[in-house]
Amino acid sequence: MSLVDFSHLLKIFGGHTATPEEKETLFKESLLLTLSRATSADTNIDPAEVDTVKAVIERITGDSVDPADIRVAAASALYESAPLNDYLKKAGRSLEIEQRVAIVTALADIIRSDSDIRGAEVDFFNSVYDALNVTPAQLAGLMPNKP
Repeated sequence: MSLVDFSHLLKIFGGHTATPEEKETLFKESLLLTLSRATSADTNIDPAEVDTVKAVIERITGDSVDPADIRVAAASALYESAPLNDYLKKAGRSLEIEQRVAIVTALADIIRSDSDIRGAEVDFFNSVYDALNVTPAQLAGLMPNKP
């Protein structure tokens, strides 16, 4: 999976509206960026977290990701242009609620993966949760049936 250029995320951030075909790639880029960034949220990139990111991305998307790409994404130059939350707010408008919930749920798995949860990680989780505009009910799986 070669998503570390984050081209779709950058297009959305620049004002582009995602086509239905682009939404899946946007989801994968948002997932990779968020989960990778979580590995360094507490300034301590734990190998267990990188392994968990790799496994979670493969489970959710079916795509393989190289641990080196996870480390590159964790330190992406993208963060120099704008905070992750700004990218996620824009991307979230194009993502389905199920995709946004998947990102937040996967993030919780990553944070729990090294069994040492720090305050910075909790703050990071809360900021992603807010940026993706996920409600507690949606996170709990309480979504109304579509008509």
